[in-house]
Amino acid sequence: MQHLLTPYNKNITLKNRVVMAPMTRSRAANDEKKPTDELHGLYYEQRASAGLIITEGSQVSERAVGYINTPGIHTQAQVEGWKKVTKRVHDKGGKIFIQLWHVGRMSHPIFHDGELPLAPSAINPNEQSYTPDGFKDTVTPKEITKDDIKTTVEDFKNAAKNAVAAGFDGVEIHSSNGYLFHQFFNGTSNTRTDEYGGSHENKARFFFEVLDAVKEVIPEEKIGARFNPSLNGVFGMTMDEDTIPTFEYIIKKLNDYNLAYIHLSEPFTDVSDIPYAVTEIAKHFRPLYNGTLMINGGFDQDSGNEVIASGNADLVAFGKPYISNPDLVERLENDIELAEWDKDTFYTPGKEGYTDYPKASAQQEA
Repeated sequence: MQHLLTPYNKNITLKNRVVMAPMTRSRAANDEKKPTDELHGLYYEQRASAGLIITEGSQVSERAVGYINTPGIHTQAQVEGWKKVTKRVHDKGGKIFIQLWHVGRMSHPIFHDGELPLAPSAINPNEQSYTPDGFKDTVTPKEITKDDIKTTVEDFKNAAKNAVAAGFDGVEIHSSNGYLFHQFFNGTSNTRTDEYGGSHENKARFFFEVLDAVKEVIPEEKIGARFNPSLNGVFGMTMDEDTIPTFEYIIKKLNDYNLAYIHLSEPFTDVSDIPYAVTEIAKHFRPLYNGTLMINGGFDQDSGNEVIASGNADLVAFGKPYISNPDLVERLENDIELAEWDKDTFYTPGKEGYTDYPKASAQQEA
């Protein structure tokens, strides 16, 4: 028996425990930043044997954009585009959540008619933004005002409402990977002295305001949230002594909600030399959380089965393996070798490296 392939039924009911992780693919190369049936529809339909698909991050407003050709969920045209995607996945017996996204300071003025990106504090992440003119250095952002925070809360609420209209089974709040919520969580990117900075409660306040707004338009059990507690040295994030305690506060507080899941990432880089970092995220946070725990970060068939068997996670999200293996579940079922992905086509326009990876059955027939 493979634990990955067993059904799951707690806060969320899934046919297996294999999740397609959210991955930016930059295929919405149109003026409306909407998903298209011929690309996005086919891409997600091909992967519908997953227990759950989580879409690429989709911006909740124009202000939330930070990468070229990423789809949104804030206009009617985008909703209509996503309707075609969800129908194709549902017609194949799949389940699909949309990831709601605001990149905060991980953006560039080129996306905002020359205006500065928003962030909790005016601190440059010193990274690069993928713009229509290629990669550009990030800039010192504008400190987000309380009025802007209220507007952003409403943007997330509106996006969740649009997700329901588009036929999604749920939403995932992208509070990870150095983007806007994560910037509020970390003391190195949030130096505010008002009610949104300083204490654990204050640094998490904006996230919980959004969560409370989103659950007004979609049931709690259809909401997930993603976190990357030990992210360090990438996406502009630097840990400090209070980083893990802040995440512990957030995860414990989420026990008061009936979420579909929390989605945690193992460290993206080696943090073993940082005394206040956590090197085994699932193992550390599992005792703190009573609900469904999804884990992500470099898992394969063996380690995925093992982390579920150990009780440290309930679901495992696979990223890059899903790029080149649309039939990942079937390959796991039949112990078929996985196909390699082509990193050169991760973010390029069109179907190459997107919808043209063959299933194992097609390769065998050929």
